[in-house]
Amino acid sequence: MPKVKNRNQFLIPLLVVMSLMFIWNLSRNINDVLIPHLKRACQLTDFQSSLVQSAFFGGYFLLALPVGQYIRRFGYRAGMITGLLLAALGAFLFFPAAEMRFYQLFLAALFIMAAGFTFLEVTATPYLAVLGDPEKTPSRLSLAAAVGSIGATLGPFIGAVFLLHSTDTSEATVRQLSPSQLTAYLNAEAQLVKVPYLSLGALFVVLGVLLFFVKMPDIQEEGEDRIRLKAIFNYKHTVLGALGVFCYLGAEVGIVSFLIRHSKSLEIDGLGEQKAALFITLFMALVLVGRLAGAYFLQKTNSSKALIACALGAIVLVTVAILSTGYVSIFSLSIVGLFTSVMYPILFTLSIKNLGAYTKTGSSLIIMSIVGGAIVPPLMGLISDMYSIRFAFVLPILCYAYILYYAQKGHIIR
Repeated sequence: MPKVKNRNQFLIPLLVVMSLMFIWNLSRNINDVLIPHLKRACQLTDFQSSLVQSAFFGGYFLLALPVGQYIRRFGYRAGMITGLLLAALGAFLFFPAAEMRFYQLFLAALFIMAAGFTFLEVTATPYLAVLGDPEKTPSRLSLAAAVGSIGATLGPFIGAVFLLHSTDTSEATVRQLSPSQLTAYLNAEAQLVKVPYLSLGALFVVLGVLLFFVKMPDIQEEGEDRIRLKAIFNYKHTVLGALGVFCYLGAEVGIVSFLIRHSKSLEIDGLGEQKAALFITLFMALVLVGRLAGAYFLQKTNSSKALIACALGAIVLVTVAILSTGYVSIFSLSIVGLFTSVMYPILFTLSIKNLGAYTKTGSSLIIMSIVGGAIVPPLMGLISDMYSIRFAFVLPILCYAYILYYAQKGHIIR
């Protein structure tokens, strides 16, 4: 058990961590709108545009374990400040990327932002997990995730306001532009990213400076100084849980990344990109509703049984979306947000159960699994380019099927 003498001393750190969760979720979910925007501004295929998520979530995979070691050595506050300053650097790089309309630099900027958010995520979740009754950890994480979901709900809306248009310019119109007109049009589109991302960069710097003056008590697990990194793989329920997080985030990011693309493919009169982005906002709003409800009900409900119900609900809804047309299909995908809302808090809690001194290392492994958000969307993009966007949503169904297995058997500690 962690060495904690007075729970009241963690009130301000708890509020700080929840505030950071709000900010990074807002920033992360602007990416869902950035994909169709850069697809147009940089003239990309579905696969190429989905690399936005690969660059972003790939940072989590490559850096989670080193970040975990950094935090063990220098502490939580140092990790948070480092993360905020790295995220600011990534956000500021959007300025030269827009000036040059250079897609690879956009991807590099997103990777650096993700590096910063990796520090914040590896710090936040295990920190919150030990601040209270262990039996109420899923509830506490669900409440904190709900705060993050407020940011996640606002992110697509803010992104749509800055990056998308109320009336779309059709591809036929774009093809009719002269070379000079096309260049001017694409450059103007690329410039739209400057205001939101430079504003985010400034906010990250301000928060980093403020955090320097906030006292953040450290939390240590008994025997933490004697752990062996590779020994975490002896905990089967943790390894399988990390794969569950891979599937959870891969499916969720895949759905919201292609929700606008799917909506446009249905050719519904009056439904342009900006209006279609509202369904991403609906998805995230339902995630928020589910997490707020989870903060209460997960105190009274068996976590694994709740995860079974959520996985089954998500499978049914995505299946309906594939087989139906019109607004039924779009709303079905949006409602998936309600069923995925508590998946991460439950998966995380089940995965780090009984880890003791290996809690931070296990947390880093789980954060690495966020790379699912980097792998599943490009695979969906390839399927969309080769077959159809509708068929691409089979991948999220397979992901939720694995989560169903973990909820039934994979989480059992052996």
